[in-house]
Amino acid sequence: MAAAGHWHLRPTCRAPRSPWQIGHVGRLIGSIRRECIHHVVIFNEAHLRRVLIVYAEYYNCARTHLSLAKDAPIGRLVQTLGSIMSVPLLCGLHHQYIRVA
Repeated sequence: MAAAGHWHLRPTCRAPRSPWQIGHVGRLIGSIRRECIHHVVIFNEAHLRRVLIVYAEYYNCARTHLSLAKDAPIGRLVQTLGSIMSVPLLCGLHHQYIRVA
Protein backbone atom coordinates (compact mmCIF):
# COMPACT_ATOMS: atom_id res chain seq x y z
CA MET A 1 0.00 0.00 0.00
CA ALA A 2 1.09 3.55 -0.62
CA ALA A 3 2.06 5.72 2.29
CA ALA A 4 -0.69 7.98 3.56
CA GLY A 5 1.32 11.07 2.62
CA HIS A 6 1.08 10.19 -1.09
CA TRP A 7 -2.70 10.54 -1.25
CA HIS A 8 -4.14 13.92 -2.07
CA LEU A 9 -7.72 15.04 -1.82
CA ARG A 10 -8.61 16.88 -4.99
CA PRO A 11 -12.00 18.40 -5.66
CA THR A 12 -13.77 17.00 -8.67
CA CYS A 13 -16.25 18.90 -10.75
CA ARG A 14 -19.39 17.46 -12.20
CA ALA A 15 -21.01 18.61 -15.37
CA PRO A 16 -24.05 20.87 -14.92
CA ARG A 17 -27.40 19.14 -15.34
CA SER A 18 -25.93 15.62 -15.22
CA PRO A 19 -28.02 13.71 -12.68
CA TRP A 20 -26.14 10.44 -13.19
CA GLN A 21 -23.04 11.98 -11.58
CA ILE A 22 -25.03 13.05 -8.52
CA GLY A 23 -25.75 9.39 -7.72
CA HIS A 24 -22.08 8.41 -7.83
CA VAL A 25 -21.06 11.28 -5.58
CA GLY A 26 -23.94 10.59 -3.19
CA ARG A 27 -22.98 6.92 -2.95
CA LEU A 28 -19.34 7.80 -2.21
CA ILE A 29 -20.27 10.34 0.45
CA GLY A 30 -22.65 7.81 2.01
CA SER A 31 -19.87 5.20 2.13
CA ILE A 32 -17.49 7.67 3.76
CA ARG A 33 -20.08 8.57 6.39
CA ARG A 34 -21.26 5.00 7.15
CA GLU A 35 -17.85 3.33 7.13
CA CYS A 36 -15.67 6.04 8.63
CA ILE A 37 -16.93 9.40 9.88
CA HIS A 38 -19.83 8.08 11.99
CA HIS A 39 -17.37 5.92 13.96
CA VAL A 40 -14.56 8.42 14.59
CA VAL A 41 -14.49 11.48 16.84
CA ILE A 42 -13.06 14.29 14.72
CA PHE A 43 -11.14 16.96 16.63
CA ASN A 44 -10.42 19.54 13.94
CA GLU A 45 -10.05 20.04 10.20
CA ALA A 46 -6.49 18.72 10.11
CA HIS A 47 -7.58 15.53 11.89
CA LEU A 48 -10.51 15.12 9.47
CA ARG A 49 -8.14 15.44 6.51
CA ARG A 50 -5.79 12.78 7.95
CA VAL A 51 -8.70 10.39 8.59
CA LEU A 52 -10.05 10.92 5.05
CA ILE A 53 -6.61 10.31 3.51
CA VAL A 54 -6.26 7.01 5.39
CA TYR A 55 -9.85 6.07 4.43
CA ALA A 56 -9.14 6.85 0.75
CA GLU A 57 -6.15 4.51 0.87
CA TYR A 58 -8.30 1.79 2.47
CA TYR A 59 -11.15 2.39 -0.01
CA ASN A 60 -8.89 2.13 -3.06
CA CYS A 61 -6.44 -0.57 -1.93
CA ALA A 62 -8.19 -2.92 0.50
CA ARG A 63 -11.99 -2.52 0.47
CA THR A 64 -13.84 -4.93 -1.81
CA HIS A 65 -16.30 -3.55 -4.36
CA LEU A 66 -19.11 -5.69 -5.75
CA SER A 67 -19.03 -3.81 -9.06
CA LEU A 68 -15.36 -4.85 -9.46
CA ALA A 69 -16.01 -8.56 -8.79
CA LYS A 70 -15.03 -8.13 -5.12
CA ASP A 71 -11.69 -6.54 -5.98
CA ALA A 72 -10.35 -3.13 -5.01
CA PRO A 73 -9.95 -0.26 -7.52
CA ILE A 74 -6.19 -0.69 -7.21
CA GLY A 75 -6.00 -4.42 -7.90
CA ARG A 76 -4.35 -6.99 -5.65
CA LEU A 77 -2.67 -10.30 -6.30
CA VAL A 78 -4.51 -13.42 -5.15
CA GLN A 79 -2.72 -14.97 -2.19
CA THR A 80 -3.11 -18.75 -2.00
CA LEU A 81 -0.36 -19.89 0.38
CA GLY A 82 0.35 -19.11 4.02
CA SER A 83 -1.64 -18.57 7.16
CA ILE A 84 -4.25 -15.82 7.34
CA MET A 85 -3.48 -12.72 9.40
CA SER A 86 -5.70 -9.75 10.21
CA VAL A 87 -4.25 -6.27 9.62
CA PRO A 88 -6.13 -3.46 11.40
CA LEU A 89 -6.86 -0.39 9.27
CA LEU A 90 -8.17 3.01 10.39
CA CYS A 91 -7.09 2.29 13.98
CA GLY A 92 -8.95 -1.02 13.99
CA LEU A 93 -12.21 0.29 12.49
CA HIS A 94 -11.70 -2.02 9.50
CA HIS A 95 -9.45 -5.03 8.89
CA GLN A 96 -7.70 -6.47 5.87
CA TYR A 97 -7.00 -10.19 5.85
CA ILE A 98 -3.75 -11.26 4.21
CA ARG A 99 -1.75 -14.45 3.96
CA VAL A 100 1.77 -14.60 5.40
CA ALA A 101 4.36 -17.30 4.92
